[in-house]
Amino acid sequence: MSLFDASPLPAERSEDLAGRPLADRMRPRTLDEYVGQEHILGPGKPLRAQIESGHLTSLILWGPPGSGKTTLAWLIAERSRADFVPFSAVLSGIKEIKAVMADAERTRRLGRKTVLFIDEIHRFNKAQQDAFLPYVERGDVVLIGATTENPSFEVVSALLSRTRVYTLRALETVEIVGILRRTLETPVRGLGQRGLKISSELLDEIAVGSSGDARTALNTLEIAAELAKNGEIDQQSVADALQRKVLLYDKSGEEHFNLISALHKSVRSSDPDGALYWLGRMMVAGEDRLYLARRLVRMAIEDIGLADPRAVEQAIACMQTVHFLGVPEGDQALAQLAIYLAIAPKSDAAYRALNNVNETIEKTVAEPVPLHLRNAPTKLMKEMGYSRGYKHAHKEKDAVTDMQCLPPSLAGTVFYEPTDRGLEQKIRERLEWLRKKRNPENYPDSPNQEANVKE
Repeated sequence: MSLFDASPLPAERSEDLAGRPLADRMRPRTLDEYVGQEHILGPGKPLRAQIESGHLTSLILWGPPGSGKTTLAWLIAERSRADFVPFSAVLSGIKEIKAVMADAERTRRLGRKTVLFIDEIHRFNKAQQDAFLPYVERGDVVLIGATTENPSFEVVSALLSRTRVYTLRALETVEIVGILRRTLETPVRGLGQRGLKISSELLDEIAVGSSGDARTALNTLEIAAELAKNGEIDQQSVADALQRKVLLYDKSGEEHFNLISALHKSVRSSDPDGALYWLGRMMVAGEDRLYLARRLVRMAIEDIGLADPRAVEQAIACMQTVHFLGVPEGDQALAQLAIYLAIAPKSDAAYRALNNVNETIEKTVAEPVPLHLRNAPTKLMKEMGYSRGYKHAHKEKDAVTDMQCLPPSLAGTVFYEPTDRGLEQKIRERLEWLRKKRNPENYPDSPNQEANVKE
């Protein structure tokens, strides 16, 4: 007897289905019923070929909620005539792992395969994941892990190297609509026996509101069906069932970083519409507004810089506004800032300049500060040459000196090269004038050369 009973083929009798959620009743029974993931399950595609050949290997199914990971794992086991043992990373520890594996080893000796399905495998710690390794290597089990998180970060490398990762995508709206229509037409398992009516527009609304999650769509349809009057699911029934659109988002997971990356790159690409969209997605999903403000401040510094120095002022003002007003009033300030930053001239010259400085510091000797740049508050320090040769800019014409302010080995090094965009165009002109003024010997054609020599 298995520690966890293998899941049998779901029953079709109405008495066996009573009380079970619609989404569970409508799980596909065959690969032909399975919707979506054509990129891995279509004819000739890798996972389809592996299933049809019967040569199963351990694998990881990575995809968003409701994309069919659990169902696909069950179908793989059913098609391979293997025992299907579901295992929850939330409820189980190493003790349970060892018990299941011992049972699987006995099953293998009897000539049967065991597909061990681990839901939310990313929730296992390193020691728990390592516990699977010897059993996977010996072939005692075919391990199928399901995760919504990037396996590269959440699954230990030793286990990852022994599995193949298949990426599942969120279902498209047309695919969700197809599932909903089949549910309305299927008796016993679905809602076919009720003869419900619903418009195509409302089915689209439910599908869009599910954000590619089939389970959410079916749950919404089930509630709307209960609210239906006279056998018709109307706009009000769908609105009440849908309540609020479900957005895939995890403040500590990959989707969080995907969305903030999309926002940042939209701003950098001067696309205010893209910036507003991704900002709105994060706000609707409940992202911390001060986090968004901090990231926008960073964009103002990193991607706009001195091309528009007011961008930082606007960003700090926005951060204070968000803190002062809160939600939802402060959201408008975030939207306004996102637009401002997106349409502002762009420059990462200051950002690159600091990187250049850091790289130079890393690769060169940390020379002492030249004597002429040191203060000389004592007589001894003056005698040692501190401050000797220092030129006070305010005593020079145009407040510019030819004094070298870098260590001797770095004399003449240029770290900051402004762009010709926004205010930096004027900064470039000013900087070129300053460099000619300070080092006339490097600019023989400079109109200031003779004046500088005389001075």
